[in-house]
Amino acid sequence: MNFLRHWSVSHSRQLKKIYEVIERLLTRLYPVISKFGYERAEIPVFAVEKTIKGLLLDSQNCGQCIVGSTGMSCPRNCPKLLRNGPCGGVRTDGMCEVLPAMTCVWVLAWQGNKQMTDTEYPIQVVQPAIDNRLRGSSAWLREVRRRAGETGLEI
Repeated sequence: MNFLRHWSVSHSRQLKKIYEVIERLLTRLYPVISKFGYERAEIPVFAVEKTIKGLLLDSQNCGQCIVGSTGMSCPRNCPKLLRNGPCGGVRTDGMCEVLPAMTCVWVLAWQGNKQMTDTEYPIQVVQPAIDNRLRGSSAWLREVRRRAGETGLEI
């Protein structure tokens, strides 16, 4: 899995573009998803999301994905489950204090974030705590609903 994390970070710019295409596609499908029903769409969409994000990002499927702002490095892979940056124990070589054979998830996140954008650093936005009730649900569908609400479509 360590290989996946390094791979996704080194390809973060390309993965971010793929991620944006998927979000745009799902947003365009909003009327169909809405008619079908979010509850019924949840199972198949989550299955696809879990497979894709699991393979490409080593995602832990928290239902509140922020890899778009963490350089395509899933913060849930941190042994301490830190969501807003590294702990004080990151080793000088960038390795994790809990699992010394693993590169710190947040060191990878900063590397990937720098590759994703030249001007802004969304990694600096403080994220809310994880709502564990959403674990195992589709972050993609949640984003579609959020975007539909922003554009004034009926949710």
